[in-house]
Amino acid sequence: MVEQRRSGVWGRLPNATQRQYLKTGFIDFIPAMVATAVWAFVTGIAMVKSGLTESIATAMTLMVYAGSAQLTSLPLIESNAPLWLIFAAGFIVNIRFIIFGAALYPFFRHLSFFKRLVLGYITTDMVFVLFMKRYAESKQRSSSEHVWYFLGVVVPGWFTWQAFSLLGIYFGAMISDAWSLEYAAMLALLAILLPLVVNRPLIVCLIVAGAIAWVGQLLPLRLGLVLAVIGGVVAGVVVEQLQNKRKAP
Repeated sequence: MVEQRRSGVWGRLPNATQRQYLKTGFIDFIPAMVATAVWAFVTGIAMVKSGLTESIATAMTLMVYAGSAQLTSLPLIESNAPLWLIFAAGFIVNIRFIIFGAALYPFFRHLSFFKRLVLGYITTDMVFVLFMKRYAESKQRSSSEHVWYFLGVVVPGWFTWQAFSLLGIYFGAMISDAWSLEYAAMLALLAILLPLVVNRPLIVCLIVAGAIAWVGQLLPLRLGLVLAVIGGVVAGVVVEQLQNKRKAP
C-alpha cells in the first residue's frame, strides 16, 4: 500500500484532485507573499552591504535559504569569526526546524528519504504555520492531499524568496537606508501571523515566546531566539493539555 502511494505522490504530473490541493496551497500562501518578498529583499541587501560579493551572496541565498540564519551569520563573517562559530550560530538560530520536522514527519513519512530531504530544505516558518493550521487536527496521515497542498505553499514561497533576494543583491544599492525596509518586513510578517493566532494555546505561545525573546536579546549567538522557540512551544503544549483535561469527562 505504501509503495502504491509513493508512486502516485510527487512521482508524476498531478491529477485533477491533486491540482486542486496544489491550487488551495497557493491561494493560502498569497497573503504571505508580500512579507516573504520584503524580507527576502532586505536580506539580499544586507548580504551585499555586509561585504559579500554578489556571487557569494547569490550562492548563499540559494544554498542556505534561511533568512534568520543568513542575517545572524553576516556580522560573524564580517568580523572574520571562525567557520565553526558561524555554523554553530546558524544551527542555533534554526534549531526550531527540528521541532517543525518532527511535527511534519507523520504527514510525509511515506515519502522517500530524498523527497523528505528536499521538503525539509524548502520548508519555512510560514509554510509550517499554514500547513499545521489546516491539518494539525487531521486524523488522516501520509496522504496525497498533504503532499500537494504542502507543495502548493512551499514552491511559490521558494521562488518568491529567491527572486526578491536576488533583486536585493543586485539592485539593493539603489535603496536608501532611510527607507528602513527591515521594519517594513517585520510589520508585514506581523500582519500575516497575528490573524493566524486563533486559540488560547497559540495566544499563550506567542506571549511567552515574545517575552523570552525580548528578555534574551543580550544573549550571544541569538540564544534568546532559541529559548523563545522552546519556551513558546512548551507553553502552548501545556495550555493545550490543560484544556483537554478540562474537556475530558
